[in-house]
Amino acid sequence: MHKYIENDDYTGKPRKNSPGLLHGGIGLAKKKKKIKKYRKPLNLNIGMIIFGVIFIYVVVCVIMYFQTSHIVRYEVKEGSLAADTIYRGIVLRDETVVSADSAGYVNYYAWEGARVARNDLVYVVDETGRLKEELDSLNLGENSLSDQELAEFRSEIVNFVHGFDAFHYESVYDFKFTLKNTVSKLANVNMLQSMDDLSGTSGADMISRSYAPATGIVAYWMDGYEELKAMDVTEEVFDETKYEKKWMTDNSLLEAGDAVYKLSTNENWSLVIPVEAARGAELEEEGFVKVRFLKNQYESWGETKLLTNGDGNTYLQLTFTNSMITFMSDRFLDVELIVEDETGLKIPVSSIVQKEFFLIPEDFIIPGGNNGGDSIRKQAFQEDGTISIDTMEVEVYYFDSETGEYYLDSSLLNSGDNLYAAESDETYTVSKRATLIGVYNMNKGYADFKQITILYQNDEYAIVKPNTKYGLSVYDYIVLNAESVRDDQFINQK
Repeated sequence: MHKYIENDDYTGKPRKNSPGLLHGGIGLAKKKKKIKKYRKPLNLNIGMIIFGVIFIYVVVCVIMYFQTSHIVRYEVKEGSLAADTIYRGIVLRDETVVSADSAGYVNYYAWEGARVARNDLVYVVDETGRLKEELDSLNLGENSLSDQELAEFRSEIVNFVHGFDAFHYESVYDFKFTLKNTVSKLANVNMLQSMDDLSGTSGADMISRSYAPATGIVAYWMDGYEELKAMDVTEEVFDETKYEKKWMTDNSLLEAGDAVYKLSTNENWSLVIPVEAARGAELEEEGFVKVRFLKNQYESWGETKLLTNGDGNTYLQLTFTNSMITFMSDRFLDVELIVEDETGLKIPVSSIVQKEFFLIPEDFIIPGGNNGGDSIRKQAFQEDGTISIDTMEVEVYYFDSETGEYYLDSSLLNSGDNLYAAESDETYTVSKRATLIGVYNMNKGYADFKQITILYQNDEYAIVKPNTKYGLSVYDYIVLNAESVRDDQFINQK
């Protein structure tokens, strides 16, 4: 008889009224239950997939962008460049140093840069120093500026502001003394008008007046270069660290024979600048050159003369016949030489490249061809060893009319190739090479070398000859950076 006994799930003991199977007194073992971990189904989000693909694509594009060179085009246009250069030169004048006739305190009447005639009053010497005390006791009134004097003050200030260079800070002191002398002149004018009131006093008896010995421009400073001549200028003269300028101040005490002022009696003056020998020879050949003074942007024409002085260096002397009074307080000046502008096709220097070519005599070039281009007759060998002549079209990059030679691309020929003349059986062995200066034209979608003739260039741009047979034309597109391409490279224009 079979009995079913149900076991308790937790204790393993038989549970009443539960079916179980007993066979031969041995119960069936309880079945063990296996617990499996629940796995979520893989749900693919199509949006996230698309975003991931786009992100990877963008990253790759950014990496490729920074790792590849970029070809930028430049449109050729007409333009000009001024072949100008800035120089610093030393000013030379006819300067006569005037010495004091007597000792005493000097009070200047003529101001710095003023033109005086012969026998005009320049300064007054107070031999005892009592003049100032006597004048202080008088009511000298107020000084006022005339319209002309006020305009000169404004001009001095404006010129200083526009011409100031922190590298030459010493110009501040020149400006200071110029204004100080101008103010002193105004005060001394009023003083001289009051000297009549002192007539007969002991102070007036100690006054001596000094007059100009000749007509000229007055200056109240010395630097030791008053006697310097153009042929004596050397490199050492331009060492401004050793340059010293001494100003004569109003009411200063001088001994008899001391330098009291200087007089420039000639309107002609010159500026000497250091130049390279070749550059100086070109400017001397011109005869005259246009000069712009950086201090006030004034322009004038200077007569040129090339000098080779004792130190072995070359200098250019620029002689002027006007405006000397404007720069009366200056010994050194910065100027810009303005020569004739070069006009042509304006291209950036970065687009210029050199390329090597084979030189082929003109007798071995066949003008024209099936497509209107030039061609050559080249020696070739057949499989059976026989010699044949292949006619192939070539692109000519330049023709030198003086030597009668064409420039052909070196990639089309090899050194040692034999060419046949156009109208005979004469042969020429390819070997001679030369380089051309040019740019890469990109009108056709690939880097096509074009020869150029440079008329003038500076650090950024070059002016090239327009309308040459094998060169550029206005509105052509060229590669801005020649180093970013190679010959015949296809270009995606930007």
